[in-house]
Amino acid sequence: MPVIYDEVRMKNIEIAEIFYQIAELIEMDQPSFRSRAYEKAARNLESLEEDIEQVYKIGGLKALEDIEGIGKSIAEKIEEYLKTGQVKEYQKMLKKCPVDLLNLTAVEGLGPRKIKILYQKLNAKNLKDLEKVAKQGKIKGLEGFGEKSQQNILQGIEFVKRDKGRFLLGAILPMVRKIIDNLKELKEVDQISLAGSARRMQETIGDADILVTSDNAEKVMDFFVKLSGIEKVWAKGPTRSSVRFKDGFDCDLRVIKKESYGSALQYFTGNKYHNILARRIAIASRLKLNEYGVFEGKKRIAGETEKEVYQALGLSYIEPELRENNGEIEAALRQAQGKPNGLPKVIDYGEIKGDCHVHSNWSDGLYTIEQMAKEAKKTGYQYIVITDHTADLKIAHGLNEERLLQQAEKIDKINKKFKKFKVLKGCEVNIRQNGSLDIDDQVLAKMDLVIASVHSGFKISQDQMTQRVIKAMENPHVDAIGHPTGRVLLKRDSYQIDLDKIFAAAKQTKTALEINAYFDRLDLSGKEIKKAIEAGAKLIIGTDGHQLKHLFYMELGIAQARRGWAEKKDILNALPLEKFLEYFNL
Repeated sequence: MPVIYDEVRMKNIEIAEIFYQIAELIEMDQPSFRSRAYEKAARNLESLEEDIEQVYKIGGLKALEDIEGIGKSIAEKIEEYLKTGQVKEYQKMLKKCPVDLLNLTAVEGLGPRKIKILYQKLNAKNLKDLEKVAKQGKIKGLEGFGEKSQQNILQGIEFVKRDKGRFLLGAILPMVRKIIDNLKELKEVDQISLAGSARRMQETIGDADILVTSDNAEKVMDFFVKLSGIEKVWAKGPTRSSVRFKDGFDCDLRVIKKESYGSALQYFTGNKYHNILARRIAIASRLKLNEYGVFEGKKRIAGETEKEVYQALGLSYIEPELRENNGEIEAALRQAQGKPNGLPKVIDYGEIKGDCHVHSNWSDGLYTIEQMAKEAKKTGYQYIVITDHTADLKIAHGLNEERLLQQAEKIDKINKKFKKFKVLKGCEVNIRQNGSLDIDDQVLAKMDLVIASVHSGFKISQDQMTQRVIKAMENPHVDAIGHPTGRVLLKRDSYQIDLDKIFAAAKQTKTALEINAYFDRLDLSGKEIKKAIEAGAKLIIGTDGHQLKHLFYMELGIAQARRGWAEKKDILNALPLEKFLEYFNL
């Protein structure tokens, strides 16, 4: 899945995706160093700051070979893709592969090796075959599998089927913004905005909607349907066109009259149930609300801006992220009438002062602490918390007590290089199944901020998981709980946990709950954030960044906070450095 905000480096991402697939195809055949080499090359391409096309144009094949992890053979494949748009060896491997590897690996817990066993023993070539043999109870009898594995596979298949055709907001947003930037270049375009679920910053979206005002709709439509990257034009009309991009998502463009721009934007932003309730209010006031305006009889009384549309309905303006029929209409009505319990003044996108969850190359990050700190300072932050993984998470090169103390000394030295910026010492400790942590308390006591997270043992009961996390919260050295539900968007549901009890414990123990901004987590959800705030819990937003570009995931985390009605006072890292340190008694 592409890294967000990297539209300039999309070729890097495209090639990385191919190399990840090649690695999996090799694993299917015979695990070897070759698969690891392709995985390493893919990771390095993802993190490469330069556009791979420019690297090749300037330095040719030799420049490609100079990139870390790229040998001659892999460099030649990059060259082939840049010249032809494909890698022949990859195409041959796909044709030879007897299974639908892409969709099968989308099932949580299934990697190439397990897929190979399922194919060889049960002839499961695709999701349909896999579901059939799982329902017949044939998987549990295979070596390395069992009843639990079989049930997990069935759940995973349902998850894949349910979310088919959905895209992560963080993957699509930069592409849609690039489309908007291209359209802005047309002098015929007056006003333009993203609409739909992407404007509401919903975690996953089905397609993208763009609205434009223009006196020359035909010119705008001609330009739109000829944008690069389009593989199919579904429809082209005088006021609406619909296309599919090669990345697999559909995009609709509508040209609206200026006097209806606000009402159209309100209507096409949604969501459906928010709009239904807004129309009911209009009807109760003997008005008519549609995408063309607010009408009193045949007279349009509002429509040019969204604010005047809501005002005509007797409502205060409602931010797009709140439009989920989650009580926002009623709150906007109370606010407009001067009553208490109106809309929140949701946190603004520029109000975060530091990133609370960042990894470095001491564990599984790709950059040094100093590099991550410099990028954070350049972003405008006052501080950053380095929270590398700890001992139990060996796959992420987790740090033991000795290494954590060494890292703390390193951070002290790095801080001497900065003015008006601070690198804080932290870690992301693992919550074991019994609620204990994988780092000694005496070392945790020396950290500025300790995040405790569940990284394994997801299938235990709700009561066990709840008590497990609460026990970690009761540790006086734990400052926050990371990605509290463990979900991975489009891949894995939340583990079973009683969030009401977690929110209450967070308030009691003064443990912050993280809004994890990583683009495939966005954990907690908007509704969960709202409940946490109502319960009196405090929150932090962390990008879970593993490379420089990941720090920009913060926008997604802030959007998630806004969707949860969070105000600046609810988010601890909206505090300036001095107040942040004071809150955590540092």
